[in-house]
Amino acid sequence: MRAPLLSSLLRVTRPPLLLGVVVGAGFVTAETLLSLLLAQVTPASTLDLVYLLGVLVVSYLWGLPLGMLTALASGLIYDLLLVPPFNRVTLLSSWSWIPLLVFLIVALLVSSAAALLRTLLVEADERRREADVSADTARLLLRTGQLRAALPVVARRLEQDLGLPDLAIEFGPVDVDERHIALPLCDEGVQFGSLVVPADLPEAALHRLRERVVPSLEAALVAAHDRELVASALAASRDELAKVAEEQTALRRVATLVARGVRPMEIFGAVAREMGLIVKADHTAIERYEPDRTVVLMSSWSASEGGPPPPVGKRRQLHEEGLSALVLRTGQPGRITADERAAGELGRWARDEENGIAMGSPIVVEGRLWGVVIAFFRGLERQPEGVEERMRDFTELVVTAISNAQARDELAASRARVVAAADETRHRIERDLHDGAQQRLVSLGLQLRMAETSVPPELPALKRQLSQAAEGLTLVLEDLRELSRGIHPAILSKGGLGAALKMLVRRSSVPVELAVRIDGRLPERIEVAIYYIVSESLTNVAKHAHASLVTVRVDATCERAEVIIHDDGIGGADPGRGSGLIGLSDRVQSLDGTIEVTSPVGDGTTLAALIPVGDG
Repeated sequence: MRAPLLSSLLRVTRPPLLLGVVVGAGFVTAETLLSLLLAQVTPASTLDLVYLLGVLVVSYLWGLPLGMLTALASGLIYDLLLVPPFNRVTLLSSWSWIPLLVFLIVALLVSSAAALLRTLLVEADERRREADVSADTARLLLRTGQLRAALPVVARRLEQDLGLPDLAIEFGPVDVDERHIALPLCDEGVQFGSLVVPADLPEAALHRLRERVVPSLEAALVAAHDRELVASALAASRDELAKVAEEQTALRRVATLVARGVRPMEIFGAVAREMGLIVKADHTAIERYEPDRTVVLMSSWSASEGGPPPPVGKRRQLHEEGLSALVLRTGQPGRITADERAAGELGRWARDEENGIAMGSPIVVEGRLWGVVIAFFRGLERQPEGVEERMRDFTELVVTAISNAQARDELAASRARVVAAADETRHRIERDLHDGAQQRLVSLGLQLRMAETSVPPELPALKRQLSQAAEGLTLVLEDLRELSRGIHPAILSKGGLGAALKMLVRRSSVPVELAVRIDGRLPERIEVAIYYIVSESLTNVAKHAHASLVTVRVDATCERAEVIIHDDGIGGADPGRGSGLIGLSDRVQSLDGTIEVTSPVGDGTTLAALIPVGDG
């Protein structure tokens, strides 16, 4: 309560001079009456102190001159009424003037002290208010996110707190008219702004602004500007970190697909989509170069729901002024305006009836230019920066995917050739046995039977020997037929997979439950693979499983074939210890299929194979 009251008293302007004369006269009159009353009990020589109160009040409120006049009037009244002889001024007639002179000197000192006290208090209050203004200004500037937008608010606050109208704060030097002047705001001797004030301000107010307000305003503005720069740098850094994190996440997703060995077309589609999202492109595409100067679309992605892109696998001719031809000629990243020069079906789709920017990055596989990754940006005003580097990161993943796919295709082709060669060899041996050795053995058997029938009755020993030789030859023929069936079952080619599996079940030494569902004939290589999977599994069960029952389920459609074989034996089968299961794995993988063996100890063995059929 005290500080606001004192501040309000200090801010009151000096009352009118006439009011000061009336107040001074009133104080002198009241003090005289009080002195006359006190003279009854107090020596007159001490009553001059009573008049100092009026001198103090008048000097404080109206200044030193009126305070001195009040002191002189108080001394004269005091001499006239309280210093003997009474009712007469004795200033020059006796030594009584000495107390009066002392009173006047004391009154003058009191008046001066009161005026000085007011000056000091006003100065202190102004300093405090200026400190508050500086604190408020700094708080406003340091809390704002947009420094320029906060300058009018700060100027209005200065107007209110300082009582100065029509203030403005501007960055840089400003042109002012005759009604305003500009006080420069500097940082280390360099002007960065201006404080615009009315030109008719008193010199004292201008001096106060220059000496007290401007320095604190400069410091606050510099600190706020530095804070804004730091905040902008931090925001840019956060945006860049978020962009890098997003890019790394996208790259990790694509790299995961590459590591999983998914089909290249799926990887190409993922790369086109992730790259388009990262670089903020409107369209992306991956094309492969062909020896006849054509390109094949491998994948595409669009951020909008416009017209459909060309189908994957679409072949188009290279246009000499197109982006794909530019990358093919230079072997380096490039960019063009995607207008009519971006000819071809892909260019028309990506332009989307509006010109834009097209950027391409080469795909180099094992030193050979394999293809190009293209990003389209709608609108000529967009000039994407740093896109080439990000596209290069995705291009490296494409290269890895292509290399892995080529290696996987070569391995699958090698396995397929080995399996096909083995099957052909088996088939040839089976055919040679059937057409050669078996036919000769059958012929020899018939000849022995004929010789047996022609033996005379008197030679029973010879007839018995010929009969035994014929029976032995028949057994050899049966063994040879069994061997022939193991090499390549003729019934598979003649009767189909169902009949061949039923024959395996009849020959199995372990009871088998067979469930077969097949939609027509399957491609020969699929039927052979399924036959050998079942045959090898039944052989392993008979040799190692000690099982009492085997369940065989074959479910084949025009798209895929699924084989599941389960026994209730002792389990513990290890696919890595036997050549039979390894051979089955190679055969299935050569057909792009999968095979899995689950064999917990004591809980039987389950073999599951899945083979894509396709069009055969």
